[in-house]
Amino acid sequence: MLTGKQKRYLRSLAHHINPIFQVGKGGVNENMIKQIDEALEKRELLKVSILQNCDEDKDTVADVIIKGTNAELVQIIGNIIVLYKESKEHKEIKLPV
Repeated sequence: MLTGKQKRYLRSLAHHINPIFQVGKGGVNENMIKQIDEALEKRELLKVSILQNCDEDKDTVADVIIKGTNAELVQIIGNIIVLYKESKEHKEIKLPV
């Protein structure tokens, strides 16, 4: 689990990142979870945008993605979900203790 200090640090890093995934009418599927997991392995920190035509609410979408990828939820702000997952091979983000 991330501490408050770590979440604040990750939020500051995520501020300048653009969302690379969009969840729309179809919701979240296995393929999308796989792609998000692979992207997290490469980047560690990413944003997912929830489009207005998405049938599920943002908390549900975040839960499905987190369960599927074992990522940590940094924050949900507006229709953007910020996720963090420590990379096994491309570790770049050093979290404060």
